[in-house]
Amino acid sequence: MRPILRVTLSGVLVPLLIAMNALAADPPPAVTTAPSLTLAYELPHMLVIRGPHLPGKEIRINYLEAYCRAQSTEADWVEHTVIPHRVEVVSMSDDHRILRLRDTLADGVTVAHVVTAGPDEVDFRLEAHNAGTKRSEAHWAQPCVRLDQFTGFDPKGQNIDDYLPKCFVVLDGQLTRMPDIQPWATTARYTPGQVWCPKHVPRSDVNPRPLSPLVPSNGLIGAFSADDTTIFATAWEPYQELFQGVARCLHSDFRLGGLQPGEIKKIRGKIYVVPADASKLIERYDADFPEHAPEATADATPEHMATRFAEWTQAVNVRHPHFSSDWKSKSGCLTCGPHSNRLRNVLQGRRKPCQAP
Repeated sequence: MRPILRVTLSGVLVPLLIAMNALAADPPPAVTTAPSLTLAYELPHMLVIRGPHLPGKEIRINYLEAYCRAQSTEADWVEHTVIPHRVEVVSMSDDHRILRLRDTLADGVTVAHVVTAGPDEVDFRLEAHNAGTKRSEAHWAQPCVRLDQFTGFDPKGQNIDDYLPKCFVVLDGQLTRMPDIQPWATTARYTPGQVWCPKHVPRSDVNPRPLSPLVPSNGLIGAFSADDTTIFATAWEPYQELFQGVARCLHSDFRLGGLQPGEIKKIRGKIYVVPADASKLIERYDADFPEHAPEATADATPEHMATRFAEWTQAVNVRHPHFSSDWKSKSGCLTCGPHSNRLRNVLQGRRKPCQAP
């Protein structure tokens, strides 16, 4: 009987011991999901991003600070550049992650916004529509991101440039902190600040603050948090300029290019709030904005460049009678040379348009 008892006990005890060992072992790690950022909107036009994991707990954005006309670099900001607008909050989701807004400009253009917050980004989708019978002069617009709390500086401090060591743009393919940027422009209609104009935008159509002679490598601008563990960055497509302003702010300002009667244009943007790994940020940005890659902008087709040039000439009312209506031809302008070379020089700000009679 004893051998039979041993077998019986073994058949009971072995599974029991296995179960007890399993209970004593460390439990599997819990699957955690980062909390989402949330949104709030304070009229007249302040978008607030909040999150328990956000350095400074919130980022405030003057959204939008202004819609702007072309020929703005040397112009009076109030008398010429700004197109008044009003904002309507259409809806906010119960979880404060999806916000819908509608802007109405003084010339009748409407811009519908869908703003969506995630764990480490805020996504912007815009649709501008000119339902009127006249061309709209709305050429570009400004989301003004205030970064005092994020970078750890007092918004009431006397030195409004104290946050610059935390801020960066991408120059010559390298993420470059602003104190390392040379030269640093200091003269303009309004000072201080710094504007970087991309090669596809006329240098006459940007913010009237000091305009850097340096051309940014892409449309990304951002800053490190106070403890350097987190990066804020932002980009838009299409974009008009990058700007460091006087409210401890950074801008990637988006482009509209004017709207013809009945025309609809779509714009998109991103805000990233991510761990301080610049290479991963750049990789993610490149995937989100493939249009900003150097190879995507260096060899624009004549048709694309013709569209840009048409926006430019329409905005400044410059006649150029020597251009052929066939933009695929190689003749171009009798005075200025082939279309592609001529337009590339104009769009990159190296030449003014031909004004020969």
